[in-house]
Amino acid sequence: MSQDQPWPTEIHYDPATKVLRIAFDNDHTFDLPAEYLRVESPSAEVQGHSPSERQFVPGRAHVGIMNMEPVGNYAVRIVFDDLHDTGIYSWRYFYELGCDYAERWQAYLEGLKARGLKREP
Repeated sequence: MSQDQPWPTEIHYDPATKVLRIAFDNDHTFDLPAEYLRVESPSAEVQGHSPSERQFVPGRAHVGIMNMEPVGNYAVRIVFDDLHDTGIYSWRYFYELGCDYAERWQAYLEGLKARGLKREP
């Protein structure tokens, strides 16, 4: 794959830490917490159909991943232990989530606070 389309070389979930590690062929490796993956789900339920419809999902501090199912050779569907299972995470989206982690996580925390919501259930 080219540098602008990195391809995963490893994907591993550690249920003890609730962190998904994904490595790419361009030497980038990301450790993505399950909570982050859940609240950034690419599903319409979370993202809506436009930026104004984006949902802030509270109470997911302890969410874990129950299963990951391949979708063709371009993505996986993650089944979370809160039973959310409609997000299809493409390799490109995983890469974006890894690269943009600090900014996205801060925006999420600020969004929760602005709405009077909390990470804890």
